[in-house]
Amino acid sequence: MMRWIVGAGLLFFSGSLAWSIAASRRAQPPEASIAYRPIQVREDGYVSSDACKACHPAQYESWHGSFHRTMTQVATPETVRADFDGVRVDVVPGNPIVLERRGSGLWAELGDPDWESADGERPRIRRQIVMTTGSHHQQVYWYRTDRTRVLGQLPATYLIAEGRWIPRDAALLHPPLEQPLSETGRWNAICVNCHATHGRRLLEEPGPSTTAADTRVVELGIACESCHGPAGGHTRANRSPLRRYWQYLTGEANRSAIVQPARLPPALSSQVCGQCHAVWEYYDQDGERQANEHGLPYRPGDDLSATRFIVNPAADRDSPMMRAIVEGYEGYLEGSFWPDGMIRVSGREYNGLIASPCFVNATDPQETLSCFSCHTMHRGPDDGMSIERWASTYQVAPGMDSNAACLQCHAPLGADLAGHTNHRPDSSGSLCYNCHMPYTTYGLLRGMRSHQISSPSVAASVETGRPNACNGCHLDKTLAWTAERLEAWYNLPLVGLSEDEATVAASLLGLLRGDAGQRALAAWSMGWEPAQQVSGTGWMGAPLAMLLDDPYDAVRFVAERSLRSLPGFDAFRYDSLAPRDERMGATLAVLAALEQRRRSSRPEDRRTDASLLLDADGAARMDAIIRLHLERDDHPVVLRE
Repeated sequence: MMRWIVGAGLLFFSGSLAWSIAASRRAQPPEASIAYRPIQVREDGYVSSDACKACHPAQYESWHGSFHRTMTQVATPETVRADFDGVRVDVVPGNPIVLERRGSGLWAELGDPDWESADGERPRIRRQIVMTTGSHHQQVYWYRTDRTRVLGQLPATYLIAEGRWIPRDAALLHPPLEQPLSETGRWNAICVNCHATHGRRLLEEPGPSTTAADTRVVELGIACESCHGPAGGHTRANRSPLRRYWQYLTGEANRSAIVQPARLPPALSSQVCGQCHAVWEYYDQDGERQANEHGLPYRPGDDLSATRFIVNPAADRDSPMMRAIVEGYEGYLEGSFWPDGMIRVSGREYNGLIASPCFVNATDPQETLSCFSCHTMHRGPDDGMSIERWASTYQVAPGMDSNAACLQCHAPLGADLAGHTNHRPDSSGSLCYNCHMPYTTYGLLRGMRSHQISSPSVAASVETGRPNACNGCHLDKTLAWTAERLEAWYNLPLVGLSEDEATVAASLLGLLRGDAGQRALAAWSMGWEPAQQVSGTGWMGAPLAMLLDDPYDAVRFVAERSLRSLPGFDAFRYDSLAPRDERMGATLAVLAALEQRRRSSRPEDRRTDASLLLDADGAARMDAIIRLHLERDDHPVVLRE
């Protein structure tokens, strides 16, 4: 009797489960039937990550927890990071956004971003949010339009760590805009190249003005086949469990029709990453047209340079292709590179790698520096980090977040680390990457490490305006101070400096009179904890306060965030999007609070340093600060993140 009851129960349970699965599948229409967003279609030999899971569960698990997978997702209550439950977003001037949930659907009411009339208010539209981009620092939301599969973008971006919205334009570093730019069609025309697996744009006319698109991808997000190539042949060859078990027993390599990037020569393995993490252009318009119809032709294991021109200004400045790019796109190089050709924006690490001496000067092709020298695409079985921690640390391999990364090739330096660095072995000044991979690239409202390995150079700072590693940590020191130490320690020749360069802290010169990109980097550095520990923070408030009224939205936001990291300012109230008179009021309020704090302190506790624009009583020398502020480099800067 009991056996019958158990059997009946199992039968009922299995039937209920089957019914639930069937109901779930009925609730979700087949992908191919969806007409209002890009769809996922298995074609051209691609089979999607679902086909990898059964045989490679550990690799699948770590990839599934990575930010590569969640770069692009179908919008659902589970994938969106912002609250959509009846929320009103008022950060876009004149265009409030009302967010709501309808069952499992997400909707937004907003002023039409594509409204071109200069007269009257934008007509209100109600659109379903169907896709997301980003899940680590920021998240962007795409809505369905009345144009086949063409997506529109909400004019506000959600900042995940801060839990707040900002205008989409404020998340990017560019001059103030009178009218927000339309982003309709941008995902179909541009983002699909790297934010999905094997994307085919299929646009009538590539660009935001397109009226229809049949955009298709194999998989939303960066999935297994982005790095390993189409896996159809591999899965067909390994369908037999007996064959797989025999290979396991004999140790026979299972490489049928699949690419393992870690087994490629270093130069080719890095190109697997460089297909997305690089500044590149098509060689001709035919390449553009073919990519639209067939997707990008590169496959892992190919020579990336055979189908794309990887922009490397230092090496190719006089090439016909480079000249054509410079002549055809005003501000192209400045938007991505420093004047000497070093990459300036985030997400383009491959350009930095191929310009590094460890790559350029390698004599053994098998010993060339590669992305896999430090990073791993899958968390290893002996890695003690959680998948979440591993993903958040940019998928650095175990131990490679230390000097071990560089000592792989430069082992003799580890024997006398302090003798090489002239810093205590346990200090931040003895971490190789702080000196040779400093935070000189910008993106996502923060500084990021350069991936062009270099050595600190005052001459380069003077010639290009790029912060050097020494002054990026010793924010309270001048270029003259750095030059003297580099001469004494490494025999680097002294360079001619202006009076300000010799007497004013380099960070203040970048913060007050640099261009918008330099100001953003300097402001971010003042919130970087290692620099705060080395340089102190008591002098940073006044110069940061000057940026609260900066003309660039992104610069104001970065300055606000760093200001809040200073002691006593964690509860500081300021709206970087407020009208200018309110922002100027915030600047004055910070200066008043600093002066009150100084007056209430003991004289012996006050820092007095002329290079920090402090007088003999520890007060900010506002005359000098304002002078440098008035010399600000206001030429337009558009950084192409």
